[in-house]
Amino acid sequence: MSPFFFGRDLWTGACSCGNGSWVYRCGCWQQFPTKTPDDKEWVISVLTIRDSRADDVPAIADIYAHWVCHGLASFELEPPDRNEIGRRRLAMLVGGYPHLVAEDATGAVLGYAYADSYRTRPAYRFSVEDSVYVAPVINRRGVGRTLLSELLARFELGGWRQVVAVIGDSDNTPSIGLHRALGFQFAGVLPAVGWRHNRWVDSVLVTRPLGAGADAAPSDGLS
Repeated sequence: MSPFFFGRDLWTGACSCGNGSWVYRCGCWQQFPTKTPDDKEWVISVLTIRDSRADDVPAIADIYAHWVCHGLASFELEPPDRNEIGRRRLAMLVGGYPHLVAEDATGAVLGYAYADSYRTRPAYRFSVEDSVYVAPVINRRGVGRTLLSELLARFELGGWRQVVAVIGDSDNTPSIGLHRALGFQFAGVLPAVGWRHNRWVDSVLVTRPLGAGADAAPSDGLS
């Protein structure tokens, strides 16, 4: 079997045959088990959500590169290389933020999610911003929801009070729907703030309280 490559978009070369589906992983094409990724319940049942490791960086970089090149969620124009993805991951971990991956029973990374500061000035220290990216071959199969659910649980343990999602494109119904399903509320739209793929792109802001939210003061005693 000879999968097709589409430039840097390694993941969209996935195809099916009688023995299952193929995905690009760890520098080569590997085969899914006999069940196909169209079976949403099966996909979720074999997922493991865990903290990311340094050896996940190549898969994370490949997933992100697809969405930079072909989506509107990210406002980057060129995919960062693996060294830059690794640097960003370490910076988040040093900052105390969770950085997670979803893997299947074979160890293939199917998606990742992470948090970072919503803004860097200190008054924002109890707010975080979430990001979730899923390999396109398995998109809309419950992987993103499983990742974001675990990320929200980590936020609750970490003492943050508000999570913000900045969603690229008002027509990004999968991401908007995912966040709505997990309790996020619409906060506003920044119209036409980005120029991507020869069109103006909105940013959609949604938020969700964490813990006591705004009903109580934070515990650090600082004003």
